[in-house]
Amino acid sequence: MATSIDQRNMSLRTITWPIFIELFLQTIMGSTDTIMLSHISDHVVAAVGVANQLVFFTILIFSFTATGTAVLVSQYLGAGMRKDAKQASAISISINLVIGLVVSLLMVIFKGPLLAMFHLKPDIAEIGYEYLSIVGGTLFLQAVLVTVSSILRAHGFTREAMFVSVMMNVIHLAGNSIVIFGLFGFPVLGVKGVAISTALSRAAALLIAFILMYKRLPIAIKKEDYFTFQLSQIKKILKIGIPAASEQISYNTSQMAMTAITAIIGAAALSTRVYTWNIMSFIMLFGLAMGQGTQILIGYRVGAGDFEGAYRQLLKSLKYSFVITMFISILVAIFREDIMRIFTNDKEIIHTGGKLLLLCLILEPGRTFNILVVNSLRATGDAAFSVKIGVLSMWGIAVPISYFLGIHLGLGLAGIWIAFIVDEWERGIVMYFRWRSRAWEKKVLVVNSKTATAR
Repeated sequence: MATSIDQRNMSLRTITWPIFIELFLQTIMGSTDTIMLSHISDHVVAAVGVANQLVFFTILIFSFTATGTAVLVSQYLGAGMRKDAKQASAISISINLVIGLVVSLLMVIFKGPLLAMFHLKPDIAEIGYEYLSIVGGTLFLQAVLVTVSSILRAHGFTREAMFVSVMMNVIHLAGNSIVIFGLFGFPVLGVKGVAISTALSRAAALLIAFILMYKRLPIAIKKEDYFTFQLSQIKKILKIGIPAASEQISYNTSQMAMTAITAIIGAAALSTRVYTWNIMSFIMLFGLAMGQGTQILIGYRVGAGDFEGAYRQLLKSLKYSFVITMFISILVAIFREDIMRIFTNDKEIIHTGGKLLLLCLILEPGRTFNILVVNSLRATGDAAFSVKIGVLSMWGIAVPISYFLGIHLGLGLAGIWIAFIVDEWERGIVMYFRWRSRAWEKKVLVVNSKTATAR
């Protein structure tokens, strides 16, 4: 039987780099997918893009179980409680399977009313119905996949989770090529073929993930474990998962509100926002990877009762993250207009986008700061505090300031970007003082003899 990864060999670098590559490839593949769909028609791109907004929202629902499981399992492993880690893993898979089946059924039944919210033209809506019937109907595969991948990462097997993601994207890319371009004599199936390719790639990735999970986990999950529900563990999973999902939903909806504010400025402003945000997403990837890696390491440390080690780990992660984020931001700022020309030849958009990328020299370090501290607090079990501050800041600061500066004072997109900066830094600073207060030591989910002594 496989042994658990040696905690002494776990470092921020070894944990983080596979997560970074996984996120980077997912971002690249998303762009590639859009380009391939454009070979069918612009209507297909529009229909699939809108349908995927619904799909991405459901993945947020699945992520609350996966996030809670990752934190709980890492704390159990840090405490040496492998059997409890195994049981929590099995329970989370069962929970997300049930949630996934319900969501899949609802997506198929209510695909019409859901798409009607976007006021699509009849021909585009028809394409969306066809796509959601297949992709929406198989969302339960994604529900289980995100859970198993989180379990692998929590055990320190980030390279295995990366491999699963890479294989899913490669299979999806190959499937799209076959059904869109009719390779190897295969019939051109259009959007139906793309939907089938998406479903099959998720099914293949799920199979690979299960094989790796049973091969790598120190104690194999048995059939009866999937049907053994312990209320105490479910409560711990939800204690982390629900606040994490709520914060993400609040962030996404506030971004939609700020996009609506951008639309008031004009169509050129919307295009500029989309292009600039795509570029910024690549800067943000490192912060996201560092945040997930730090979360795993801190989860292990607080589970082992090593609160001082957990405290120092965040400070160490912040130091590395600031240096690398600033380096990437400076490079982007230097070549900002050249990068913008990859997306458009419109001089106004290039000029405005260049200004926004200069503001990223302030924005991106603040975003990385915020991501790392929030993930670290979540790793200890202190998740509710960040949600309260997040909702207050997003809706009480970011949205109102973006309207005041962007519309009322006429600063346009620059005003909206200043609102982003204020929001990210304000949340990061408040979260950092929460970390410094060490109130999170009383929020730890797993209490063993070491933890009790430390308290």
